[in-house]
Amino acid sequence: MYKRVKNRVKNGVKNLKIEDVAYLLELYTIKNENLTVDISSLGAEMQSIKGKDGREYLWYGDPAFWNRRAINLFPYIARLTEGKYSFEGKEYPMPLHGFLPESILEAERQRDADICFLLTDSEKTRAIYPFRFELRVKYTLSDDTINVRFEALNTGEHEMHFGIGGHPGFIVPMEDGLTFSDYVLEFDPPCKPLRIGFSDGCFVDEGKTKEYPLADGRFIPLEHSLFDHDAIVLNQMSRNVTIKSPKGVKSVTVRYPDMPYVGFWHAVKKEAPYVCVEPWSSLPSRDGVVEDISRQDNLIHLPAGEQYANNWSIQINQ
Repeated sequence: MYKRVKNRVKNGVKNLKIEDVAYLLELYTIKNENLTVDISSLGAEMQSIKGKDGREYLWYGDPAFWNRRAINLFPYIARLTEGKYSFEGKEYPMPLHGFLPESILEAERQRDADICFLLTDSEKTRAIYPFRFELRVKYTLSDDTINVRFEALNTGEHEMHFGIGGHPGFIVPMEDGLTFSDYVLEFDPPCKPLRIGFSDGCFVDEGKTKEYPLADGRFIPLEHSLFDHDAIVLNQMSRNVTIKSPKGVKSVTVRYPDMPYVGFWHAVKKEAPYVCVEPWSSLPSRDGVVEDISRQDNLIHLPAGEQYANNWSIQINQ
């Protein structure tokens, strides 16, 4: 840790812009011989991923495009119809991607190359999410890879319903002299994914789900216009993808063996110099439906007293 702030707020839910809560944050650093990673206590969000040559790989949060860098998503992914859901006959509000991105987490443990953050339920979380839980976000460096582990423990007496996922952005291009359109998303092995259908408001429209053809069965060539209608969300795809250029050497591989969905996004209708790779456990709500989260079949339904774990990783190929 190299920055400690004066007024620390634990386990809070804040409806503030990230620049407005900067004075609340602590910033932690883990590193090994190949990587240096900075992580904020706000949402346990990575702020920087530097290689051994000092090059930055993580998106730097330019507000002209997107002012975050690598948010973690919990307890809901993306949008809810009317910004709310129902549970046991009562409706609750929930912000985009849940409350984790705006919550302050405690660094429960830190060593040179790993760190564990903890968020527990509070009066504020229970006002919008009526479940008791412990959520841990763990980062561990191994060679050229950042291993990320989500652990959710249901500490209540009733079944708990949630989604969880990642949302890191990576700078593209990664090397001098290259352009955004020199890059591709490469799936390994080749696959025939489905693209989840979305309405104009970015809610699930099951009637629009269809096969998403890949070039040579494995590539999505990058063009800014890919994201003119917001994110591309796939399932039935390979569980790892690499951002790379045939003209370059450096690349990033994201592996998500426990995630059934992956999204790709950058700021809509802009020539944004980054791509987000978003491993998701679940989907947004259906178009026009205020979801009963106990019945949403793609959510995780965790019995009382049980723990859920999900591992994914980011490999920096230098």
